[in-house]
Amino acid sequence: MANKEPTQLSPEKLVEVIKNAPLVSIDLVVRNNRDEILVGMRKNEPAKGSWFVPGGRILKDERIAEAFERIGHHELGIRLSFKEAHLLGVFEHLYATNFTEKEEFGTHYVVLAYQVKIDESALGLDLPKDQHSEYKWLSKESLGKEQNIHPYTRVYFDCHR
Repeated sequence: MANKEPTQLSPEKLVEVIKNAPLVSIDLVVRNNRDEILVGMRKNEPAKGSWFVPGGRILKDERIAEAFERIGHHELGIRLSFKEAHLLGVFEHLYATNFTEKEEFGTHYVVLAYQVKIDESALGLDLPKDQHSEYKWLSKESLGKEQNIHPYTRVYFDCHR
């Protein structure tokens, strides 16, 4: 079967999918040389107002490696190598909210979490602001002092590969 171009759902179709099925997504657990993880302050639901790792949905007809690289470019503005990433595991994220911010239904994600180590100087000073209003590097030791770190992100601090 020939590869098809990945399909982006319209907002209306995405709502129907979220109401009726789980979404498959990729979380990017980006670590620097000090073993800190990059997190961003979420601007949108679900997890709005929480520190969360970058990530995004896999599109229909999109290979996992292609999704990983697209999400890295969209969320961080850089090209990440899927070949250098390590699968940390498969996680399940259940939210009472959804991107529409309507309280009628929640969102269910099946998440493929990939760790990638980078030299933080590879990131530009002005990271994309579509999903996150600001970014910072967090160490495992700083978790207890930080406010609004999402519980699903906290789990990644204990995952190493």
